[in-house]
Amino acid sequence: MNERKSLDMPLMSMGMMSVLVAQFFSALADNAILIAAIAIVKSQGLPNLVPLLQESFVLPFILLAPFVGQISDGFPKGRVMLVGNLLKLAGAIAMVSGINPLTAYGLIGIGAAMYSPAKYGILSQMFGATSLVRANGMMEGSTIVAILLGVLMGGWLADHSLQWAFVGVMSAYGLAAFANLFIPKLEAENPTASFKPWMLIKQFWASLAMLFKNPDSRFSLIGTSVFWGSGTTLRLMLFAWVPAALLITDNQTPANLMGAVSIGIVLGAVAAGAWVSLANVNRALIGGLLLGPAVLALALVHSLTFAAVVMIAIGLCGGLFVVPLNALLQEKGHETIGAGNALAVQNFVENLVML
Repeated sequence: MNERKSLDMPLMSMGMMSVLVAQFFSALADNAILIAAIAIVKSQGLPNLVPLLQESFVLPFILLAPFVGQISDGFPKGRVMLVGNLLKLAGAIAMVSGINPLTAYGLIGIGAAMYSPAKYGILSQMFGATSLVRANGMMEGSTIVAILLGVLMGGWLADHSLQWAFVGVMSAYGLAAFANLFIPKLEAENPTASFKPWMLIKQFWASLAMLFKNPDSRFSLIGTSVFWGSGTTLRLMLFAWVPAALLITDNQTPANLMGAVSIGIVLGAVAAGAWVSLANVNRALIGGLLLGPAVLALALVHSLTFAAVVMIAIGLCGGLFVVPLNALLQEKGHETIGAGNALAVQNFVENLVML
């Protein structure tokens, strides 16, 4: 696994398009169902459960981290993504069937925990080092456009018809699973891996230690974890901040502001793809340094237009910061412990920070 091997596919290949389409519909559904789940617990008079929704989704990323990385590296990643999407679909069906939203959203979290290392890990198998940041930018762009549409669709439907919201979510998960069938069946990175639970746990901690010993992977892990931990707090904060600062009480407005952040991340991802490579990855720090002042500017905001502008700025800085760091970790992981294991470690650290 120390010798880097990739197919060096063209960025616009059918394989990459299949990955992007699958990721688009999966991310769209992930974000639409969060808004729908928030609307459900609010309608039940239990707004205090909103933070617990996020925790029920995040917990599988932490508890399953020692196992999902090995699953991602031990099987063809396209098939792992397919199983992850089917688990998400099962969670959506459970929620619409009346099962406790925390339990149903937790099942979606299990699917997402399995899906995440595979969706990014497959890029390091498909593309060489020269194309990896651009491939990540395309993946991030697809994801963020999906997030934008997902929160807008989820916010609007949650205010009008929860039934149609779930029809849309289940359709999106189904389309994502269908697109997974067209992803090239690449070889597993580590097909001889052991799947004994205790051995996997020991191997996970060894992988964690190895990544933190490497300066580049440590930089990536800490940077992305702080970013996504702060982003999760900001996302949930919007549902309390919008009524207090803007005096608007619907679900649509905070969803729209989440969408504004998504637009900014797309712009940041494009900028990162054009301006940052693995050879000059330190340029990503500029985006990270500008994030603080952008977030602090929210204290001065009392109009929806200004709020949207600030959210776009936050997203732009975040995209410029996090996209190159993701590519850096994929590269270092692929060279050492396997991209799937590296991304499982990343998910563990990021979601621990989110909690």
